[in-house]
Amino acid sequence: MPVTAKLSRKFYERFGDELTNELVEWFNSVDATYRGDLRELNELNFARFDAKLERRIAELRADVKAELAALETRLTRRLLGFWIAQAATTAGLVFGVVKLLHP
Repeated sequence: MPVTAKLSRKFYERFGDELTNELVEWFNSVDATYRGDLRELNELNFARFDAKLERRIAELRADVKAELAALETRLTRRLLGFWIAQAATTAGLVFGVVKLLHP
């Protein structure tokens, strides 16, 4: 919301309406220019920040995916080892029971 510059009535009386209005318009013009420049600078800074944030999020996602893949590999190996051990134990028990039943 732009702020319009105003000057006191004494200023108008001392320098006249025309000069004072011209000065007020100049102040408002300078203010609008600086506001526009500031807005543009803020937009550029935000765009840079947004790009950095997107890049860091992409890096984080890649790291998380790599860690999950490594975890999946470790779990798969452990489960495979567990099932091999279970199968061997079950086979041994079956052979033991069969051997005991048929001497």
